[in-house]
Amino acid sequence: MIIPSSFKPAWWLPGPHAQTIWPNLFRQRAKLSLTRQRFELPDGDFVDLDWASQNEQPIVLILHGLEGNLDSHYISGLLKHLTQNNFQAGVLYFRGCSGEVNRLPRAYHSGDTGDIAFVVAQLVAQFPDRPIYAIGFSLGGNVLLKWLGETKKDNPLNAAIAISVPFDLNNASEQLNTGKSKIYQAYLVKKLQRSLRQRLMGVSFTSDLSPALICKTIYEYDDIVTAPIHGFKNADDYYQQSSSRQFLATIETPTLIIHAQDDPFMTQEAIPTEAELSNKVQLELSAKGGHVGFVGGAVPFRPQYWLDQRIMQFLLEQTTV
Repeated sequence: MIIPSSFKPAWWLPGPHAQTIWPNLFRQRAKLSLTRQRFELPDGDFVDLDWASQNEQPIVLILHGLEGNLDSHYISGLLKHLTQNNFQAGVLYFRGCSGEVNRLPRAYHSGDTGDIAFVVAQLVAQFPDRPIYAIGFSLGGNVLLKWLGETKKDNPLNAAIAISVPFDLNNASEQLNTGKSKIYQAYLVKKLQRSLRQRLMGVSFTSDLSPALICKTIYEYDDIVTAPIHGFKNADDYYQQSSSRQFLATIETPTLIIHAQDDPFMTQEAIPTEAELSNKVQLELSAKGGHVGFVGGAVPFRPQYWLDQRIMQFLLEQTTV
């Protein structure tokens, strides 16, 4: 089902780029006391999960976007908000994103669902009587939706939320190489290259990845690095297999997708139609909001982060079902 969103953008942040960039630059990061839990993975690598709270309440896992971490503008404030509303909330970092370089040549990618499946299985065993929810942003949302569609009725989550998802990775790659969206591509490529440099100092690769250190586009990076080290033929093969859009029809977990039609990371052609959604999926579309923006507020420089409120509303609805 596709429904219109209640989001109303702040008049002083009128366009997609203002909505996208402003919170990244100016949203205050919440101060949190975190407890880290490390999961040793079957292949010898690890992932970390930072808990903002540990109590006997429902569990909420947050999956960040490409090269995201605790400093991503949407993470710490949401963790604080969830904790204040009696959830045990934590952020699950993809390999290499928790502040420590991962051990293996492989890292993470938009379609890599194995690590979240492993972690959630461990949490189900650790907390067998507690509901578990997950929230994915951008790349993390793509991973989450793909996993839900792959596992169908066997998925252990009680409900899920995905925000600003690049449903069609090829579409996103092309859009990020177009017009003003190139500013996001340049920013992301530099972050990927910084991480790769760190990994090259401690991990042995079987092929020469040095061309990726001077590439200019997401597509080039994925073709040189992401695709070959994760078993794909090339970037096109990676995008085709990993895009979440093709998995939406088989999701059996109650799922809310929040998306803005003016998201500068993709075109509107990437947005799935109602026929592509299972009856468990609700796609909430707004005309405005940018990419993981959704900043409201009538008074300049006094923002209201609508996403936190909408996420909380959906989770509370699920806990009363």
